Amino acid sequence: MHPPTAPAGDRGPVPDDAPGGASDAAPDGLSDDWDAWREANRARWDERVPLHMASAFYDLDAFRAGKDTLRDFEVAEVGDVTGRSLLHLQCHIGLDTLSWARRGAASVVGLDFSEPAVEAARDLAAELGLTPDRAAFVAADVYDAVEAVPDTAYDIVYTGVGALCWLPDIRRWAETAASLVAPGGFLYLSEIHPVADMLDEETGTRVTYDYFSREPWIDDTPGSYADADAATVHNRSVSWQHPVGDVVSALAGAGLRVDFLHEHDVTVFKRYAELEERDGYFRFAGDRPRVPLMYSLRASRV
Repeated sequence: MHPPTAPAGDRGPVPDDAPGGASDAAPDGLSDDWDAWREANRARWDERVPLHMASAFYDLDAFRAGKDTLRDFEVAEVGDVTGRSLLHLQCHIGLDTLSWARRGAASVVGLDFSEPAVEAARDLAAELGLTPDRAAFVAADVYDAVEAVPDTAYDIVYTGVGALCWLPDIRRWAETAASLVAPGGFLYLSEIHPVADMLDEETGTRVTYDYFSREPWIDDTPGSYADADAATVHNRSVSWQHPVGDVVSALAGAGLRVDFLHEHDVTVFKRYAELEERDGYFRFAGDRPRVPLMYSLRASRV
């Protein structure tokens, strides 16, 4: 899971040569070498792997003891995975990937661009007694997944919470992910709703940001969603907002049939001060109008 950093950073326009880019140069030298956005994000995530491994947010002791990290609606919407192959794109340290293996998937493959995250995931799989034929992890950019993963197609291609915001080109992501779905299989996405990115970070009560913005969010906030007070060095991150319509259209354009799109009024971390924790989720108080904070969809290859 990769909950995004707060979008309250410098929002610079994307350069022409960036995937899905706009017309002007991004700030702070990012346009001089567009690979810089990826390297900035990679440095940030690499540094946070040991922080996350030690955090109460991920609670690895509980996970090792059998705790499942999947959300209840994900389990219900994906259904029985027994005997099926599953590819998890942008898997971070692999807890969700390994949770699917524990639920009976015949084989799971996790992919992430952070080498330390992949190494941590491999170590966890070994601790759980899962051999590489049951749970394998690959270090690669998600756009290179077709060449990087061991099989040509999977029954289920899964992308979990907080992943899409790190990708500049949602159409290229959809084409890559769709190409890895086996005939009769499906892609399942569980994600933070972009409406949540419109709201002010302090209270979540005011519309502050543009839903249709295509500009990158440049943020230098130290720490992590897993430990806001942690001392960190690599704090630059670059992320993008993808309206739901863009995601659905990209998957349809990649040849998948959208089976459902569900919106949820809960989220998985306390993004705004006014959120209350109940039943393992964070939500606004009952006397407040509800807004979508997460969404999930399934798209099948027929």
